Amino acid sequence: MLSMTAFCRKQAELEQGALVWEIRSVNHRYLETAFRLPETFRGLEMTIRKTLRSRMKRGKVDCTLRFRESGAASGELRLNPEVLTNLARASEKLHDHYGDSRLPSSLDILRWPGVIEEEPTEDCALEQAALALFNGTLDEFLASRAREGKEIEAVIRERVVSIRETLAGIRGVLPALLAVQRQNLLDSIAGLKVDLDTGRMEQEVALLVQKADIAEELDRLDAHVNELERLLGVAEPTGRQLDFLMQELMREANTICSKSAAMETTRNALDLKALIEQIREQVQNLE
Repeated sequence: MLSMTAFCRKQAELEQGALVWEIRSVNHRYLETAFRLPETFRGLEMTIRKTLRSRMKRGKVDCTLRFRESGAASGELRLNPEVLTNLARASEKLHDHYGDSRLPSSLDILRWPGVIEEEPTEDCALEQAALALFNGTLDEFLASRAREGKEIEAVIRERVVSIRETLAGIRGVLPALLAVQRQNLLDSIAGLKVDLDTGRMEQEVALLVQKADIAEELDRLDAHVNELERLLGVAEPTGRQLDFLMQELMREANTICSKSAAMETTRNALDLKALIEQIREQVQNLE
């Protein structure tokens, strides 16, 4: 069991600067990935996207890489002489037309696009370091999802035990409840003091009692709970199957509520619905 909700952050100090990876994910019907990388690391996006898709099946995942250059590297500015020459010529023309008042300052010149050259990132070692840090961050991230998934599984199994106990309680009193209901119907008919065909009356009573019989729903609930426990033991992601199974369990519980003719059965069915809803909320977090 893997949770779809997790967060992990790892940092590495290098000679060129500090690399920081952050990976976070929340619930999502499918796998949706988003990457925020510095421009110089854009070449890594396809590799890390492929790695993510090979190790995750569901969830909305955000991956962010930050790179802070070291003081020595960030303090060096490389100026583009060609752009500076063109700006100087343009400044001379401005001076000829407007005088000194319209000439750009040194700060204005530095802000001009292309004046400051970015250091080309040809250092494969830096990219490899970022990729290695990503893989380490992803390992911890997935381990966090696994730990939370284990806790969710434990909660679900506790609720499954309670569901089985509730179903056993309903089954235990069902024969007596049906017998009481049948007798009540016979007493009501007898109170009418009219002559009725005994065979036909018994047949109609049997049909009415059969409509209120929830044994079939209980059998289906048992089968669904068995499937639920099986899916909890499967190694591959089963979040979607579990989510669908919760709908089927709730449908059967609702049917029991609608067919119930005894307060005790209704209370048990409502308890059953509450337990199923608690499992459904947990299943929403599973991959």
